[in-house]
Amino acid sequence: MTFSSISFTHDAALDSALDVAINNKTKPLGSLGMLESLAKQIGLIQQTTDVSLNDPALIVFAGDHGVVAENISAFPQSVTWQMVENFLAGGAAINVFARQNNCALHIVDAGVNHDFGVRDGLIDHKVAYGTRNFAQEPAMTAEQCAQAMQYGAELVAGLKGNVVGFGEMGIGNTTAAAAIMHALTKIPAAECVGAGTGLAPDGVQHKQKVVEAAAAFHAPVISAGEPLDVLATFGGFEIAMIAGAMLAAAERRMVILVDGFIITSALLVAARLQPAILDYCVFAHCSDEHGHRQMLAYLKGQPVLQMGLRLGEGTGAVLALPLLHAAVNFLREMATFESADVSKKSV
Repeated sequence: MTFSSISFTHDAALDSALDVAINNKTKPLGSLGMLESLAKQIGLIQQTTDVSLNDPALIVFAGDHGVVAENISAFPQSVTWQMVENFLAGGAAINVFARQNNCALHIVDAGVNHDFGVRDGLIDHKVAYGTRNFAQEPAMTAEQCAQAMQYGAELVAGLKGNVVGFGEMGIGNTTAAAAIMHALTKIPAAECVGAGTGLAPDGVQHKQKVVEAAAAFHAPVISAGEPLDVLATFGGFEIAMIAGAMLAAAERRMVILVDGFIITSALLVAARLQPAILDYCVFAHCSDEHGHRQMLAYLKGQPVLQMGLRLGEGTGAVLALPLLHAAVNFLREMATFESADVSKKSV
């Protein structure tokens, strides 16, 4: 699994044609702000001025983390499987927002420490019953990491649309994401670690110490800087599946809606493997989880929304979806100065 076919064609003629199409709409130049840059980005992804968003989908990956043994979460690990049950029952925030925005929702057991059995609406790709405790050993084997990434890629290959977002559920996964961020960006752990599900300040300090100690323990992995080794050492099965899914989405020239802190940690890995993936990414929002703003700055990502969100589940991605539709629809449907017989700016 190399994902070697990811590239981004910078077609000067198409670039110019999109500028003309956007600038000739009945509006002052640049007056639709970020919608204009989104429309152009989607046109470049789809290699056309006749842009469209079809059958949007969001995949939520759930997995448990052995590092919860270090007392780094305000909630018990059992909340992971309980929230999966909530997803399946249609009662979580992501269910509400996906229904509201006509977005297909897929729920995946990537590695939850629970037996669900055969369930309608649940995709069983369980690699194991949670990762191991990365404070003491690598979270997963290289083979498990590769398997998880492959599962993610296969799920995206089966989608029929051209825009996809990703969500996650996993008690302990902000700790894994912070460790990945620290390892790949070399940003100090204090600037990567946040409250997650709601830790008090002393809990955040303890969590930071756990990440710092784990980083020291796995120092050779961090020094080598190999993204797959970092992912296997600190990541979760859900994070690995998301990284693989993102790479597959870029191969298919899909628009990738990037949610918050955990999803962006998967993108850190994917972008280190294939930098061109960033051209396919729309950053839905800037999470209130400590560290996400620095993650976005590191990736040079401009968030569409800033609403103080930090729920996860892919909620920010789905909430940004109407703005993507607006960007596409103004380019497709808005009149030009000529068609509307409106005079252009004279000076």
